[in-house]
Amino acid sequence: MPFSRTLALTLSFDEAVDLSSLPVRRHLPYHPFVERLRQAVPFDFFAVSGLDLDGYRFGTGHSIDTDVPPAYLDAYYGDGLLAIDPFVKASSTAARVVIEEEIYAENPPPPRVLYLAQSFGVFNRTLFPIRRGTKVFGAVTFSRATPFTTEEIEFLQEIVGTLHSIITRPIMERFAAQEMKLTDGELDCLRWASRGKTSEEIAKVCLFTTDTVNSYIKAATRKLSAKNRSHAIAEAIRRGLIE
Repeated sequence: MPFSRTLALTLSFDEAVDLSSLPVRRHLPYHPFVERLRQAVPFDFFAVSGLDLDGYRFGTGHSIDTDVPPAYLDAYYGDGLLAIDPFVKASSTAARVVIEEEIYAENPPPPRVLYLAQSFGVFNRTLFPIRRGTKVFGAVTFSRATPFTTEEIEFLQEIVGTLHSIITRPIMERFAAQEMKLTDGELDCLRWASRGKTSEEIAKVCLFTTDTVNSYIKAATRKLSAKNRSHAIAEAIRRGLIE
């Protein structure tokens, strides 16, 4: 990875003290996984949006990592196109893949949207919703000068969940516990529970009482919107809170 690109991204990330201080739109001109994916299915630009956190989920908040030219995004957001672009409106309630060409065939976009697409080469946006169960919390969008084939869309459909997880993992690992107000004690108990320890064994390792361990795990389960201890452990691992 070119040093200058890595340094710029690291500085922006390291300067954030919490998730709210992290820039909403983060320019990611290079990522090794993205480049490997680009070799399998060529695309011009990508965008990973949404986090599985209150206020940051796709459609309810803002969190975007993308290699789309910053000038395009500045003009797009600055002109208020987010509120009037039919593609965005269709994407906000997406239950399946959203293909720009299909949307615009029924609802033509404003001229300004077309102008920006022509100016920056952002064509044929194709959005894949990312779900946790039935809840859509994120999305991955690709664009290319030529439309994606059915086979390419099917392939991307299989890989977008992994891509979203890889791109957002550093943010989730650093800020998710803070945003969800999980304490160090709760995380420690979940971490040991994930290794198969009982509440009594966790209490001995962490120097807690058994009741305290159970209270921590119960609180963590509630904060993670999990059904039980096993579900809480799975959610904590999936969100990058524990390994």
